[in-house]
Amino acid sequence: MNKVAVYNKNAEPAGEVELSPAVFQVKTSPGLIHQLVVAERANNRNTVAHSKTRGEVRGGGKKPWRQKGTGRARAGSIRSPIWKGGGVTFGPRPTRDFSQKVNRTQFKRGLLGVLTERLANSRLFVIERFELPEISTKNFVAQLKVFREKFGLAGKSLMIVTAKADRNLYRSARSVPLAQVLTLPQLSVDSLLGAEAVLIFKDSLADLERRFVK
Repeated sequence: MNKVAVYNKNAEPAGEVELSPAVFQVKTSPGLIHQLVVAERANNRNTVAHSKTRGEVRGGGKKPWRQKGTGRARAGSIRSPIWKGGGVTFGPRPTRDFSQKVNRTQFKRGLLGVLTERLANSRLFVIERFELPEISTKNFVAQLKVFREKFGLAGKSLMIVTAKADRNLYRSARSVPLAQVLTLPQLSVDSLLGAEAVLIFKDSLADLERRFVK
């Protein structure tokens, strides 16, 4: 197992912890990572495009002219797709499904592979849990500034990973640019790749292994 330092809220070493090789020594491939990112973005795609068919366009209930004797082509509605202002034929509909199925084993392997890469490139730090007694963006930014200065992460996007939802921590961080707080169930390959550094609470490591390995 790998031993890494554990940092307190002052970004000072406060001991060591052993990291499971089943989590932080996982090899993966760029192809798998690409597949998982594409699938995740497709599954999050919001299908709101809605073109109206001739039956949904307002008006057109009256036959524009009689069937025979006018010399013109027969027409039953001014909302026909061949008329200006009419319905759309084969247009986009909100029922279109872009979702892609992702194998659970592939997802776990890809996610753990990204965590392995972050650790190998010194972009993953284990920290002790810090508590915010109240919802305060100011206090959260001040705490984040300590980690940025000590770890050399100024101007970089950070992700804080916690095992359980922390209301004060989440709401204090939600409007802070280049920072996000995610619980283990919310972790994804795309979100990890979007963070230049990951700060994970020490007490989340056991839950991380239990969730994605066992």
